Amino acid sequence: MIPIKIPKITKDTLIGEAINISTKSAQVMFEYGLHCVGCGAAGMESIEQGAKAHGMSDEEIEEMITKINEEIENDLTPNNKNNEEKN
Repeated sequence: MIPIKIPKITKDTLIGEAINISTKSAQVMFEYGLHCVGCGAAGMESIEQGAKAHGMSDEEIEEMITKINEEIENDLTPNNKNNEEKN
């Protein structure tokens, strides 16, 4: 089996880019009160910029980024429970 390279989201990733990688990104951002996913700035603004504009601390941003990456990894990793249920 060919290994899948799972992209990593960082605070510098554009909001729109993160959503294009996985819609799980948008779900996590919504959970943290970051509703920029539908904003026109999403294509030009980094996750950190959007989060700071909404008053999020550096710690909250890191926590959100970690959760986004965990969700993406769970969603894109072959042979995990989520993928088995989809098949």
